Amino acid sequence: MARVLVVDDAFTARRNLIIILQTNGHQIIGEASNGMDALSKFEKLQPDLVTMDMTMPVLDGIGAVKQLIAKHPEAKIVMVSAISQKEAVFEALKSGAKHYILKPFKAQKVTEVIEAA
Repeated sequence: MARVLVVDDAFTARRNLIIILQTNGHQIIGEASNGMDALSKFEKLQPDLVTMDMTMPVLDGIGAVKQLIAKHPEAKIVMVSAISQKEAVFEALKSGAKHYILKPFKAQKVTEVIEAA
């Protein structure tokens, strides 16, 4: 299963994602609460997959994804956000995210998207 870095500024959202991912056999190798911390942890941990919140302090998810993809084009990133507008989804995918999960998320949807990524 995948080694995952979970990035979200909301503690509860991180916990919920971690529980879902671990229940499905994935290994959580790190957590971050902002985009800058995510970039640093990605370099150190080299995860198979990153779940990235879109709106965070310091560096938002779009900015973090763009920087990650510029250095690591093979990176697999799933954007997680409460923003449902088509423009936001398009921007996330255009930045390099492979998939988009809408909050509040359901365990089945998270599992399907992570498996597809």
